Amino acid sequence: MTFRLGLTGSIGMGKSTTARLFAAEGCAVWDADAAVHRLYAAGGAAVEPMRAVFPDAIMDGAVSRDALKRMIGEDPSVLTLIERIVHPLVAADRMAFSAETETEITVFDIPLLFEKETETQLDAVVCVTVPAEVQRARVLGRGTMTEAQFDAIIAKQMPDAEKRARADYVIVTDTVEHARAQVQSVLRDIRENRLNA
Repeated sequence: MTFRLGLTGSIGMGKSTTARLFAAEGCAVWDADAAVHRLYAAGGAAVEPMRAVFPDAIMDGAVSRDALKRMIGEDPSVLTLIERIVHPLVAADRMAFSAETETEITVFDIPLLFEKETETQLDAVVCVTVPAEVQRARVLGRGTMTEAQFDAIIAKQMPDAEKRARADYVIVTDTVEHARAQVQSVLRDIRENRLNA
């Protein structure tokens, strides 16, 4: 049975980089966003359930994220319907991955881990963080969203301080070297104090 370590943190906090650091240390990594992409792809498990409710969102046999964004923009209540379809499928994907994984520690990269109360299904949670000004500079520096879009995302996410308080481990991602040292420290603690507890 693999040790299930949740990895979470708000946008721009360094979650993807930290997931890669865990992978480099030999952990299996499951990515919630990648799971959604698989489910939405042609032949994915979400295509037919989504087609039944949102036929206009299906293009070339796959779920169009752009079409869904447009629909949510026109009617925010659409998001709740989408989540009702997709979240159970994502959970099933995560469970299947966990059951098939034979590594000692598996990392589950889940952006809305606390918001969706997924921590109850995990053995421990690590939260990544940086100061708010670093987070904002990182996200806006990507050039993929406006300040207003960034602020809207932040407003929907649980405050960083609350995530840090609820996590078992906190990793500050100010530099890759510092983050790597903390990843190694977390894994050492799990192996020494939690694996056979």
